[in-house]
Amino acid sequence: MAPDQLIAFCLSALAASMTPGPNNAMLLASGANFGMRRTIPHMAGVVLGFAFMMACVGAGLGGLFIAFPILQDILWAAGTVYLIWLAWKIATATGVGGDAARAHPLTFLQAAGPYAKKH
Repeated sequence: MAPDQLIAFCLSALAASMTPGPNNAMLLASGANFGMRRTIPHMAGVVLGFAFMMACVGAGLGGLFIAFPILQDILWAAGTVYLIWLAWKIATATGVGGDAARAHPLTFLQAAGPYAKKH
């Protein structure tokens, strides 16, 4: 990797890891609701998932999209379906306080990837 690419990669990773976003908001809510100890697997999953994503980008995953433009269309379609599914899950959620007896923090695997399994 060229030095200018490495610097850009490192600055991007730094900015993405320090700015507030959905992962930080989920961790804040989980910590407030379940305590730090029960939120540790969720934190570890977020860290591993983010590191994996950055490693894929650093390893040249973007080159695949340049070499095979059809992958961009596939990713666009899969992302659209996922966002529609996610919107449906949010729209049909029970809301704050509804089903508190079954509430639990995300697991390591749920936080590391898009595997939010309903219990």
